[in-house]
Amino acid sequence: MALSKLASDTRFMSALDQARLVREKKVSALELLDAAIERYETYNPKINAVNIVWLEHARELASRADAKRTDDPSTRAPFFGVPTLFKDLGLMYAGQPLSQGNKATKAINYVPQQTSELAARFIAAGFIPFGRTNSCEWGSLPVTEPEAWGATRNPHDLSRTCGGSSGGAGSAVAAGIVALAHASDGGGSIRIPASCNGLVGLKPSRGRISMAPLGDEAGFSVQLAVTHTVADTAALLDAVHGPGVGDGVVAPPPERPFIQEVGASVGSLRIGLLDHDPHGVHVDVECRDAARNTAKLLESLGHHVEESWPDALNDASFPPRFGAMWATTQAVSRDSLSALLGRPATKDDIEAVNWEQAERASKASALRNVPTRRVAMVERRVRSPRHANALTHTLPHRIIRQRPERPAQALTPGERMGALHRTIQHVGATSDQPAARSHRDWAARRRATRGRLWARRPVVASGGATRICCPVEEFFAHRTRLTSRWANGHPLD
Repeated sequence: MALSKLASDTRFMSALDQARLVREKKVSALELLDAAIERYETYNPKINAVNIVWLEHARELASRADAKRTDDPSTRAPFFGVPTLFKDLGLMYAGQPLSQGNKATKAINYVPQQTSELAARFIAAGFIPFGRTNSCEWGSLPVTEPEAWGATRNPHDLSRTCGGSSGGAGSAVAAGIVALAHASDGGGSIRIPASCNGLVGLKPSRGRISMAPLGDEAGFSVQLAVTHTVADTAALLDAVHGPGVGDGVVAPPPERPFIQEVGASVGSLRIGLLDHDPHGVHVDVECRDAARNTAKLLESLGHHVEESWPDALNDASFPPRFGAMWATTQAVSRDSLSALLGRPATKDDIEAVNWEQAERASKASALRNVPTRRVAMVERRVRSPRHANALTHTLPHRIIRQRPERPAQALTPGERMGALHRTIQHVGATSDQPAARSHRDWAARRRATRGRLWARRPVVASGGATRICCPVEEFFAHRTRLTSRWANGHPLD
């Protein structure tokens, strides 16, 4: 079925440009929403990116926005009237379902009665949310294939994974259903889908985005979005950053709006290049070449590039400790599920990989597995010390770069591996520096990518992703082997 003219014209239009159309009264917020719903109905059956919708509620929001468009100051919101999607994990929106990718939570049709601070800020920024995007259960895996909702596919190549855990968000944006979708990242869950789908994916510094009312300093996750353009990401960061009531970690305010960093002169930057894994994990030649080509491009823009990286990335003890803490989050999630169900959660309620992590965490001591600076936080979150001697070697590429205080962004410089994207991860300075300085190299990246991060559009069936996007069936088989080895006490390699 062919798209209507408006649905087609706005399919790959940036969120900022869509908002401009509404402000200039070239389209209404309701028309823009209906165009997004049309794309959802056309493409979602093939990719399964969106798993929950509230279309009538969204139409009410859009109609109210149109009614006050003429004289209300809120019409100056940067994303006024732009349709978007929330991830089906963590972000509460009062009156609308949330499953966390879990089949038991889906079965009881859990509906939160309060709205997360970040969701409220999305709406204050002018967005019209009309549903949720698929996530793996509890955001625990780098793919999006929950038993509750089924696998989400990559719109560039339906035989490839869209990544995870924000895979539904990445797939929805890459397919052009929406220009921007909420996403979260605790171990790569924004950056991996951005990589797989050829998008911009910024994991902001810890404390940059409020986790209120449920977040705390013991968790890994930070939240923002996946987008098509650096400008959309910067403008969104301006609209939603800052602390909320109860946040235990607060990043310092930026020197100036993030959007002003896009296209601004950055002078000559000193940039470190890491084109291999310090722990010896294999990196495909095409990926190494992409990193080196990006380095050459940055040098041509006047920056100094050298093979250099923080010594902390050489710490071989970090991945297993991260794995131990990651397993603990699954034990916490299992306890939370039990409280929600009003009974102890069983194996039938939880996917096998998360059940095994929770079991290992419940039988191990935090004192044996966690650095001293981390123990108090873990005990406060779990009540009794428990950790895991588990998931130590899976996806070390994302784990090594998982320093919560450092902003990290996945960008696609325009190169491809045949039909697949080559995506480079850029890691900024720690958030104890002025935040604007951490993100100022956006300008160089924007020039390097000519503003738009990939040129070829998905036909919801051809093209694709980085090499992490193995065929779905192959990953299923590999994950089954890992789970089996883990359950029998063997190391994961």
